[in-house]
Amino acid sequence: QVQLVESGGGLVQAGGSLRLSCAASVSAFRFYAVGWHRQAPGKQRERVATITGGGSTNYADSVKGRFTISRDNAKKLVYLQMNSLQPEDTAVYYCNLVLATNNYWGQGTQVTVSS
Repeated sequence: QVQLVESGGGLVQAGGSLRLSCAASVSAFRFYAVGWHRQAPGKQRERVATITGGGSTNYADSVKGRFTISRDNAKKLVYLQMNSLQPEDTAVYYCNLVLATNNYWGQGTQVTVSS
């Protein structure tokens, strides 16, 4: 069974930075792509960034140039470095891993950006 645990959220002023972490408990972690998604109040969940097992990355247009996704396969961790945060980045952030036909999510971590 796959477990994902996010951490690192909090309250930050506009222009500030946070680094989120996602700890995964899964065998052969290095083979799997992991994504960060977010959901703001009253909005649908949206993909923020994805990193493949080989380290290729992809970002939503809204965070390009501000957010960086990375991974440490030895520690089974995926990070989301968020810089130049804006109030519109306020959301619950989730990490996600797809294994076979199963879609796994963490419990989420709240990020609040004040203006």
